[in-house]
Amino acid sequence: MHLLRRPRRLRSSATLRSLVRETSLSADDLILPLFASEKVRDRVAVASMPGVFQLSVGELVAEAKSAYDAGVKAVLLFGIPAEKDERASQAYAADGIVQRTVHALKVALPDMLVITDVCLCEFMSHGHCGITRFKDGQAHVDNDSSVELLVQTAVSHAAAGADVVAPSDMMDGRIGAIRTGLDAAGFQETVIMSYAAKFASAFYGPFRDAAESAPIAGDRRSYQMDAANAQEALREVALDVEEGADIVMVKPGLAYLDILWRVKERFGLPTAAYNVSGEYAMIKAASANGWLDERAAVLEAMLAFKRAGADLIVTYWAKDVAQWLAK
Repeated sequence: MHLLRRPRRLRSSATLRSLVRETSLSADDLILPLFASEKVRDRVAVASMPGVFQLSVGELVAEAKSAYDAGVKAVLLFGIPAEKDERASQAYAADGIVQRTVHALKVALPDMLVITDVCLCEFMSHGHCGITRFKDGQAHVDNDSSVELLVQTAVSHAAAGADVVAPSDMMDGRIGAIRTGLDAAGFQETVIMSYAAKFASAFYGPFRDAAESAPIAGDRRSYQMDAANAQEALREVALDVEEGADIVMVKPGLAYLDILWRVKERFGLPTAAYNVSGEYAMIKAASANGWLDERAAVLEAMLAFKRAGADLIVTYWAKDVAQWLAK
């Protein structure tokens, strides 16, 4: 009996557990989402996401610097314009909120990696991710005309100084079109991080509060993926890889770890997971009620993303995690 290997021997001390640990987590894995708003003077708290704010350009730069000093080297920007219309014209305006914020960040923090979300929902008066018509209360998005606007948006972000553009709209063919548009405009080195497998999810609610992007009618199930489908997710990712995506993303994260694992195993590209707003809000609420230890629960969730294959984690806890890891 004494000759049998006992796995628990290797769990008997913190030092042993650390030495044999299979999965590691570092600040280099983290991307912090931030919301730039033309409608606020400094910062406004998002009620459904404790600790998250809509930020003026100046406040966002300060928040990014604080995160950078903590060890977070990448941010993902979302924009909230003062005015919206049915062509999302502020999404690709040279002086739009995202474009001005990117420029300010690159001046203040030249070594910070600036990623921009490329979508139209925050800029559309109706809240959908493309050119939309409504019939019988249902939203019908015109794929090809929407892709044209997405290309303009991505190119305008690159012109402002974005290092990475991240299309999140789920229109067909947009990765290839954006790659062609970026290359033609002289931005061959701009990276594309595609929201390649983005599911229609109940976990996006708090984000829509933060980004002011809830649809006024209908829903997004005609262009975001059905939660039941895994093989379809692999087909979606394959198309984006073929069209030139440099990094692929699975969104949401915790409820789709099986998809994350399959994507990393199948394609081997740098792979991101988005720890979305609903996942954030759940742990925040539970910890506020004393039902969870926030730090322990968050670090466990981060390890789950890494264990499932994530190279990058987009999370509202990025600065907190970096600080926790440094202690």
